[in-house]
Amino acid sequence: MRYDVIIIGAGPGGIFTAYELIQQKKELKIAVFEAGHALEKRHCPIDGEKIKSCVRCASCSIMSGFGGAGAFSDGKYNITNDFGGTLYEYVGKKQAIELMKYVDEINMKYGGEGTKLYTTAGSGFKKLCLQNKLNLLDASVRHLGTDINYVVLENLYALLKDQIDFYFDTPVKTVEALEEGYRVVCEREAYECGKCVVSVGRSGSKWMEKVCGEMDIKTKSNRVDIGVRVEIPAVIFSHLTDELYESKIVYRTEKFEDRVRTFCMNPHGIVVNENTNGIVTVNGHSYESADKQTDNTNFALLVAKHFSEPFKDSNGYGESIAKLSNMLGGGVIVQRFGDLVRGRRSNAKRIEEGLVEPTLAATPGDLSLVLPKRILDGIIEMIYALDKIAPGTANDDTLLYGVEVKFYNMEVEIDEHLETKHKGLYIIGDGSGVTHSLSHASASGVYVARDIAGKA
Repeated sequence: MRYDVIIIGAGPGGIFTAYELIQQKKELKIAVFEAGHALEKRHCPIDGEKIKSCVRCASCSIMSGFGGAGAFSDGKYNITNDFGGTLYEYVGKKQAIELMKYVDEINMKYGGEGTKLYTTAGSGFKKLCLQNKLNLLDASVRHLGTDINYVVLENLYALLKDQIDFYFDTPVKTVEALEEGYRVVCEREAYECGKCVVSVGRSGSKWMEKVCGEMDIKTKSNRVDIGVRVEIPAVIFSHLTDELYESKIVYRTEKFEDRVRTFCMNPHGIVVNENTNGIVTVNGHSYESADKQTDNTNFALLVAKHFSEPFKDSNGYGESIAKLSNMLGGGVIVQRFGDLVRGRRSNAKRIEEGLVEPTLAATPGDLSLVLPKRILDGIIEMIYALDKIAPGTANDDTLLYGVEVKFYNMEVEIDEHLETKHKGLYIIGDGSGVTHSLSHASASGVYVARDIAGKA
């Protein structure tokens, strides 16, 4: 079977490519191939009662399927060039922001109306942070929440499904260049197309690396972010989250001058497991609906590590640390901050008696046996720094879940069209190593769709 355009991956990049293509050129014959399940079949078996920890499903419904890893990731769309990727280096800063605002308009049109757009503009917290050696990054943040984000995805799928062929539970083995176009090879069949858009997300990093090797597409090592997820009573950070919702705060450590940053803040949220290529890590979600909210807020503290010579495998380094956590804790480890600074492992009794009720069933343990000293020292420094702007952050009962690892794809060599050396083969979204967020990945999809439509 031959298509005009084949999209590999039904995450935000793939969805917005498909959406914009049917807006621009309805006559195009388009297919989307996705290794995971359709949206309605994406269910994590962890229920907190019968199943409390990751059972390592063949296809992780948290990480793959229609909507990608973003489907259950709190639905935060950050409209900024300050973080979330380097799309602006390819399309220009002005156009990058315009594309992200366009994505926001689509989300509002398909179910997100009424959700709040937060902004750091004019916030007094910028000054407070600077006075305490912290840097609050500028951004506007649309918070859909995991529940409203799901509704938006449902509505977008309802729009797309009758105009585009979707192949779910159909992982692509490889992509081959033809004289005119490309062949997409799956386990049972192969499909041909004139243009191919690859948007496989972070979970497709190993596959992307293999395909780039086979097609002689140059790549360069990217960073890996390693750290913990912090869980505290929501009231401790409420003065920040009520006004900003998502606050990206960066701290430079005194000891090593490493950069530690907050990431993925979830007011009144829950801590969850993630399964990336069989490795269980931790993440956070929160909901817009009040009946699904908790008394806790969680956020990640991450330290970026980038390797060049002689060791280049940043993701391999992160995987090794995550595997060690899985080995010691059978999955995710949780530790009280007070136990960590005292040099002792946490146990179930001390956690149960603490002021913070865990929202994830994790194994009490000792993160100092998992995280390298330099990374752990930076995280501890950051917690004490945050305590100055949000007193109570460094309380003994603050919970730290580990490890949290953000894997970034090798940065793929693409041009200003987000096109590889093979004309008609585009690589977008987090799978390109260029974008690191829902908004940037979605914007890259819109951008490529317009480029394809303009050439069709």
